[in-house]
Amino acid sequence: QVQLVESGGGLVQPGGSLRLSCAASGSSFSGYVMAWYRQAPGKQRELVAIITPGGTTNYADSAKGRFTISRDSAKITVYLQMNSLDAEDTAIYYCNARLLSANIWGQGIQVTVSS
Repeated sequence: QVQLVESGGGLVQPGGSLRLSCAASGSSFSGYVMAWYRQAPGKQRELVAIITPGGTTNYADSAKGRFTISRDSAKITVYLQMNSLDAEDTAIYYCNARLLSANIWGQGIQVTVSS
């Protein structure tokens, strides 16, 4: 079964950029729908961006124009490029993989936007 490990989080100033990575171990996720979610303190987890096996993407309104989800050709890593970050983007970001009944989560990674 695929296991997911996120990396690339941290502290960034408002207006800055970060790129999150989600690496699969145990198998590739070539057939999986991959997504990034986030959960801010006191809020519910929300979908940020999604990418299908065919490469179709969709974004939350808050992410459109600022974030880009992509996957490498080997289907081993999924990325979330985040630009023009602001304080409202502060959250724990989670990678997710879904295929039929499988619903796999990474452990989450903290992103903090602060001056």
